[in-house]
Amino acid sequence: MKNLHITFILFFILSLSQIQAQVVISKPTLGFTQACASPSFNEYNVTFTFSPNTSLLSSNQFVLELSDATGDFTNATTIYTSAQGEITESPATITFAFPETVSGEAYKVKVKSTAPEASSTSSVSFAAYFKIQDTPFSINNLISKGVFCAGGSYLLTIDNPGNSNNDSPLQYSSLNFNWHKVLTETTSVIVHTGLTYEVTEAGTYFAETNYGTCTSNSYSNRVSINESVSGNSSEITSSLGNPYCASDGETTLSAISANAYQWYKEGELIEGAINQIYKTNKSGLYTVDIDLGTCSTSASIDLDTMTFTSDLNVEDEFALSDGEAVIVNISTNADLPVFQWFLNEVLITGETSSQLTVNQTGNYRAVVTQTNGCETSATHQFYVSEPFPSVENIPNIISPNGDGINDTWVIPKNYVSGSNAEVTIMTSQGKVVLRTNNYLNNWPEESIVFTSINPVYYYVIKTENNQTKKGSITVLK
Repeated sequence: MKNLHITFILFFILSLSQIQAQVVISKPTLGFTQACASPSFNEYNVTFTFSPNTSLLSSNQFVLELSDATGDFTNATTIYTSAQGEITESPATITFAFPETVSGEAYKVKVKSTAPEASSTSSVSFAAYFKIQDTPFSINNLISKGVFCAGGSYLLTIDNPGNSNNDSPLQYSSLNFNWHKVLTETTSVIVHTGLTYEVTEAGTYFAETNYGTCTSNSYSNRVSINESVSGNSSEITSSLGNPYCASDGETTLSAISANAYQWYKEGELIEGAINQIYKTNKSGLYTVDIDLGTCSTSASIDLDTMTFTSDLNVEDEFALSDGEAVIVNISTNADLPVFQWFLNEVLITGETSSQLTVNQTGNYRAVVTQTNGCETSATHQFYVSEPFPSVENIPNIISPNGDGINDTWVIPKNYVSGSNAEVTIMTSQGKVVLRTNNYLNNWPEESIVFTSINPVYYYVIKTENNQTKKGSITVLK
């Protein structure tokens, strides 16, 4: 009987300690109405009460759990855990961050303790989204118009990959998108949800990253889609704009999405240009024939490369006598131009104006650079030679022995460079060794191999007015 009494007392003491070790946690109070987190802001508060605080063991930790997007805690996510014994006073407020995967309108949280084990009821539901991308992006390669054939469709897609010019949301696999059809300038209606949208009805459309009730700055450009019949025209866009700076490299011309293409420049077919895009750094009128399947269309763009004009006041080649000088001038409409002059590919130091006094022979090059706005350059070349020797008759003997006398076949000025006369020289066997409309009194330029006899060549000179001169040239040692 005594043993039974002792057992009862021990059972009573144990039961009393268990009752005293219980703790009650209140329903969490949210410090927010919805969570619109982002890489730059992700700090939120939850407040709860518990009692009695004397029931908490020194090893106790409070844990904050997050449900799924429907409020279900079956696979709850732990988003906060306090240190052991850290929270001992009620009420308590904890600060936490949402995971980047949150995306929904009906999340809930609950608070649990570990020593003793207890759990609150779940909080009120709330919307939570992590706006991992929250800047404008592009669709349809920024082409503002699209065309589909009657009974067909036009596929709108989000541009990818992301770069400095396009923060594509497709870089983030967790995101989904709403496609809108524009009703008025300020209103639209969601017509589709997904990565792409196949348009079957004419209208203006855009995409927006689905952040639910959170304000979103992640939206696309607008694209106007029309139903087409053969002969309707569409649009070509330039990736660098129009006009664009050619010194930035090639621009990409883009047509609407279609089955097949053929590009033209100034009406001339561009061989091999049969894709949706065509890259170029040349100005001009570009057109493209577009096959849409059951109908066709075309598009054009008058591309301006923001070039400037510049001209020299001298011919590409001219002669200069000893002691003579010519002022070469560059006229240009370049904005804040810079000038450089070269002689025989060597920079002429100190010459930085639009004029150069030329007083010696050689190959000259002038470079004009526009330095304001679009920085681009233009190059001009000209050659200055000595005057042609003045002879009255066509010689029939030369002696190319390097003594400086009669080394080349020198003919009258009305047959040399600038006269447009055609000069032909042949061997005695009829092999043509020279034919030119720009003879420079410089034949032979290479050594002639002599045998036991002096070789004989024959010439034919045809003038611009169809006069012909014929004869022979004997080459002496």
